Amino acid sequence: MDILIRIAQFLLSLSILIVLHELGHFTLARVFKVRVEKFYLFFDAGFSLFRKKIGETQYGIGWLPLGGYVKISGMIDESMDREQMKKPPQPWEFRSKKAWQRLLIMLGGVIVNFLLALLIYILVFFRWGESYIPPDRLEYGYMFDSTFIDMGLRNGDKILALDGKKVERWEEIHHDIVVDGATRLQVEREGHLLDITVPEGMTARLLKARIPIYPRIPFEFVELTKGGGAEKAGLQLGDSILAINGNPIIYYDQFKDAIRGWNNRAVDVTVLRGSDTLNLAVAISEEGMFGIAAKTVYNYFEPVVVRYSLFQSIPAGIHHGIKISRSYLKQLKLLFKPETKAYEELGGFIKIGSIFQPIWDWQNFWNMTAFLSIILAIMNILPIPALDGGHVMFLLFEMITGRKPGDKFLEYAQIVGMVLLLSLLLYANLNDIIGLFNK
Repeated sequence: MDILIRIAQFLLSLSILIVLHELGHFTLARVFKVRVEKFYLFFDAGFSLFRKKIGETQYGIGWLPLGGYVKISGMIDESMDREQMKKPPQPWEFRSKKAWQRLLIMLGGVIVNFLLALLIYILVFFRWGESYIPPDRLEYGYMFDSTFIDMGLRNGDKILALDGKKVERWEEIHHDIVVDGATRLQVEREGHLLDITVPEGMTARLLKARIPIYPRIPFEFVELTKGGGAEKAGLQLGDSILAINGNPIIYYDQFKDAIRGWNNRAVDVTVLRGSDTLNLAVAISEEGMFGIAAKTVYNYFEPVVVRYSLFQSIPAGIHHGIKISRSYLKQLKLLFKPETKAYEELGGFIKIGSIFQPIWDWQNFWNMTAFLSIILAIMNILPIPALDGGHVMFLLFEMITGRKPGDKFLEYAQIVGMVLLLSLLLYANLNDIIGLFNK
């Protein structure tokens, strides 16, 4: 059921973004009196799920959810309509319009996606506000994965600053080290201050870390998994787990460390029930699960909730959208640095779909939709033939030099771009599949 909810959210989000992106092209085409022959959600390779012609335009839904398109008369695009291009240019065709008009038509989708992201962030801030836990409330410090441990950090350390800049949001620590290149961590450990330097070459490992840093919290469980090892062993709600295999359990990271590697085996659990101390043998599942749901960080620390009026939400939403855009551009740069191995983390539909929650949460849905809208805008403006950015690149060349690239050249460029994009799509989704087997 969780997977179906994620898929439904992903398809709804993708549909909204595609329709509005193509509507950006469609609207500006109509403003400049260019005929639009087709307006499609998803691709209709071979056949359509739905189609209806209204006026000069056929509207439809394709069966292949890899994107969408508008077929603009007199334009070399993914339709590769060579017959139309052999005929003399007509006044209503794309190729008959001035270069600046064609440029705006091609930028229409990207402009809409970026403005849509800003609008969504504004409305999210207005409707739900902003909730976060300030780092100074995290009295138990953080728990780290092996990558941070190898850098010299210990569970319970408090990261106070990065390169001298105070940490305002703990969720951004990993991002600021990997993306912004912070190299010096000011850490508080048992009341003492020390500096820890990020060694060179750690970016590749940090990128692979799934949950590299998380607030440290005391370990308590609030639910037993029906039929799980803990329930079968006789553990009850209200019990306190004191130790596992003789190792004292105070914090959640100690619990995780204690059961790690015990898949398909039983661990000895010391439990306090009222005033009695019990010893139970709990079987760890093949997947390494104990069979309980533990308290989360939000059960221990009260978050700060910032509420925005409509007028306050406008600058807050715009600032957040620009911040996310800058961050994504920096992350793209990592792909071109082989030493980071960022290309290994490139994901396809499975990875994108996984960013949605397994429950239907409208706040998360709209935040993720805004984020994907920014990704769609940035990816589409890249100067790659077959993308909007490829058309923009050729149009800028024409406007600067006064020479229009030949139709044959544009046709071949379109083919090269489509092959490149298809290869990238296959690679990203292959990464997803490999990732599933490596879990």
